[in-house]
Amino acid sequence: MDTLYIVIPAYNEAENITACVADWYPIVERYGGEGSRLVVIDDGSKDDTNALLCDMAKDRPLLIPLTKTNGGHGSAVLYGYRYAIEHGADWVFQTDADGQTNPGEFDGFWNERNQYDAVIGYRTKRGDGAQRAFVEKVVCLLLRLYFGVKVPDANAPFRLMRTEIVKKYIVRLPWDFYIPNIMLTAYFARYQEKLKFLPISFKPRVKGKNSLNLKRIVKIGWQAMKDFSRLRKNMKDNVQA
Repeated sequence: MDTLYIVIPAYNEAENITACVADWYPIVERYGGEGSRLVVIDDGSKDDTNALLCDMAKDRPLLIPLTKTNGGHGSAVLYGYRYAIEHGADWVFQTDADGQTNPGEFDGFWNERNQYDAVIGYRTKRGDGAQRAFVEKVVCLLLRLYFGVKVPDANAPFRLMRTEIVKKYIVRLPWDFYIPNIMLTAYFARYQEKLKFLPISFKPRVKGKNSLNLKRIVKIGWQAMKDFSRLRKNMKDNVQA
C-alpha cells in the first residue's frame, strides 16, 4: 500500500492549527495505512502553534510535529519534503495551515496518482483577493519567459507528488529556497514529467494574520527574477553536460 506524507508548514497559526489537524488527520488515517503521516512543521512560531501540535500528537500517533528556526514558508516546505524523503514516503502532499484549502478535494488527486508523477491544484477562483491572483499570473508569465513552460498555477498549496520525483529535483535548489513549489512545478513541466493540473477551491483566510504584504511581494518578485536567471543557466549547463 502506498504511504502518504502530508506536509504542512505553519507559522503563528495557533488560531488555525487545531482545525487544520482535525481536517487533515483523517486523510492520513484513510490513505496509506499505518505508514502514512501528517507532518506539520512549526517554522519558529512566536505563539502557541508548537505547544498545540505537541498536545494534539499525544493521542494522534500519525501526527508528527516538527519545529525549526524561522526561515520562511519555503524553507519549512523543503524541511517537510526532506523529512518525507528520508522516511521513505511513497507520496508527499503539501498544503498550508491557514484553512484556505479543502480536504474534501483530496480524493480526486489520490485517485489520479497511478497515472502521474505529480497532480497539482490550480485555483480557478481565489478567496485571498485580486492582488494575489495577479501575482500568480505574473509568476506563470515569468516561468513561460524564463523556462518555456506554460502552467495554469505554479504555486498552489495543494499538490500530490511522487516522492521520488521530488527527490530528483529538490537537490537542484538551495537548502532554504524561498519558493520551492514554483520551481518544482517549473522542473516538472520543463522536463516533461507526468504532470496533471486539477481545479481546486481556495477560500479566504478566516483567522490569523497573513504575513505577506505588497512591499514584501515586490521584494520577493525581484529576487525571483534573479534566481530564475541563475536556475535557467543551471538547466542549460546540465543539458550540455
